[in-house]
Amino acid sequence: MAESLPPIELQPQAKTVQELAAISSKQVPERYISKDDNCEAPDASFPVLDVPTIDLHLLASSSTSEEEFDKLRSALSSCGCIQAINHGITAAFLDKIREVAQQFFALPTEEKKKYSREIGSIEGYGNDMILWEHQVLDWTDRLYLKLKPEDKRTLKFWPENPQPFRGILHEYSMKLQVVAEVLLKAIARSLNLEENLFLNQHGDQMAMDARFNYYPICPRPELVLGVKPHADGSAITILLQDKQVGGLQLLKDDQWFSVPIIPQALLINVGDQIEIMSNGIFKSPLHRVVTNSERERITLAVFCFPPPDQEIQPVEELINEARPRLYKKVKDYPSLFFQYYQQGRKPIEAALL
Repeated sequence: MAESLPPIELQPQAKTVQELAAISSKQVPERYISKDDNCEAPDASFPVLDVPTIDLHLLASSSTSEEEFDKLRSALSSCGCIQAINHGITAAFLDKIREVAQQFFALPTEEKKKYSREIGSIEGYGNDMILWEHQVLDWTDRLYLKLKPEDKRTLKFWPENPQPFRGILHEYSMKLQVVAEVLLKAIARSLNLEENLFLNQHGDQMAMDARFNYYPICPRPELVLGVKPHADGSAITILLQDKQVGGLQLLKDDQWFSVPIIPQALLINVGDQIEIMSNGIFKSPLHRVVTNSERERITLAVFCFPPPDQEIQPVEELINEARPRLYKKVKDYPSLFFQYYQQGRKPIEAALL
């Protein structure tokens, strides 16, 4: 895949979205107004997506029936995501993560800005990078942190306030590594492949990044999106939802559906890199976040993907006359993803043959 020089970031927004929301309870700046024609109604007016519930404990068992793997394959083929239960993480621990996230975003602005990201980098606190003059901005603040490999962590961006934040996030990353490995093996087995085929494409150590998302109350939810439509550039994404406030929507059969909340579940979707590895059998779902005029929303997405120098490609066993090879060899896919996302383009198109 031909490499292109990354665009230079323009001047970042002077104020966070949280600050903008506090200034005006009636209007939003022009740059946040979506050009998406489907952003015309609040979340409650959309049908609810029936996301299949998958028991990860069963998938991890050596004696699991083929029926469970068929259920996983059907789920990922139909909507690209699952509600994962029995994943080995207690509800009490998930609540601890939600609590430290809420405490961080409730800190005074100057305290949070100690962890502000630097121009040209995605790591740290604040807004997403502004790469294009007419880029439509998302109604969200975020804290983006590298989790794995551990020697790639930039600890100056890891909050020391609240005090338990670092320890809890580290523990969560260790637990999620187990979840990711179980799921990647199960995805391979669901396709009647050797269980390590997808895991092996992650090299010696899977990379993991965390994105804490804060969606302030928005006075014009009919005009503004929390996150514009996109598919993820990961292999898989593990989302810890807000326990009470929805907002995530997924596009299926050309219609937007609201994704329901199961507080103790992890919502897991496949990303573009699994779409490439599976030669298009599993599609990375297009999704977005709508805003709310009454309540704030906080979520945590963890992206799992091969390290940047690891080349990925469709698994040979999934290429045949009936399904010819669809994708090139690619590496460092997330870098391409960020550029395309801010332009409203589909990064996966750059990987097509």
